[in-house]
Amino acid sequence: MSNKEQRFQQISQQSDQPNNLGKVYLVGAGPGAVDLITVRGAKLLAKADIVFYDALVDPEMLALCPQAEKVAVGKRCGKLSSAQQFINKRLVDAAQKYQTIVRLKGGDPMLFGRADEEISTLKEAGIAVEVVPGITAALAGAASLQQSLTLRGVSRSVAFVTLAQGSESGTATAKDIARIGPIANPSADTMVYYMGRKDAANIAKQLIEAKVNHTTETPVHILEAVSTPKERLWSSTLGKLADGLADDWFDASSPALILIGQAFSQIDTATKNSGQGSSAKINDGLQDSQILTNGRRRA
Repeated sequence: MSNKEQRFQQISQQSDQPNNLGKVYLVGAGPGAVDLITVRGAKLLAKADIVFYDALVDPEMLALCPQAEKVAVGKRCGKLSSAQQFINKRLVDAAQKYQTIVRLKGGDPMLFGRADEEISTLKEAGIAVEVVPGITAALAGAASLQQSLTLRGVSRSVAFVTLAQGSESGTATAKDIARIGPIANPSADTMVYYMGRKDAANIAKQLIEAKVNHTTETPVHILEAVSTPKERLWSSTLGKLADGLADDWFDASSPALILIGQAFSQIDTATKNSGQGSSAKINDGLQDSQILTNGRRRA
């Protein structure tokens, strides 16, 4: 029998064998609040055999999968994190043992979630994969502010931006930049920065210096822990942000979202933020007054 015939016979025998590999679901956990996960996502958690979850996933959400084995594989800047290659391998290994595997990601899996790496690894291993969308933080932020990211006659473009640039640590090294070149800031009417806490002042300075869509008077809103009871809001202008007025306000333990654009000038800051405006005062209790809390949303 020739090598070609032997290979054909092996393929035929393999095709006759049942595929017992499990299926991996990349599920968006949403922006933070437990009740903002999708119905499909919650149903998958309820029947999952094992759940690999991000660091930003609320522990209460894991109560939706009491029957499942739970594995933390989160990534947080400046903290001990799981390497992406390790996560990829764990997913492949799990599919050899379990039938329903959930990879639970904060926000939406397809936005700054490195889902492409996990999907390609799983497909190369012949493992079925499905993506279940989630509400990304930018949309939850707009909901909390009660202001659209777009506004007729004012803002018709939106950019979701992160300064993380391709390294395992989440920050581009000199070698990374030399290899692929620095990623230029996009130009849009409304800018939403994810994971920009450490670079907030520099972001503002760059946007002002670019003189494209933004000036020192462009409104800025920073939301921490959006959609959760710990949500906080800082409201001011791009000039004040560039001057570093928000630097001491940030809580390093909470995820921050920076929203910039003229669309936000429509927000009644006197009503929503107790006169916060450009004075950049802090309103820690925002979610208990104007913003719907988790409890009120369930009512």
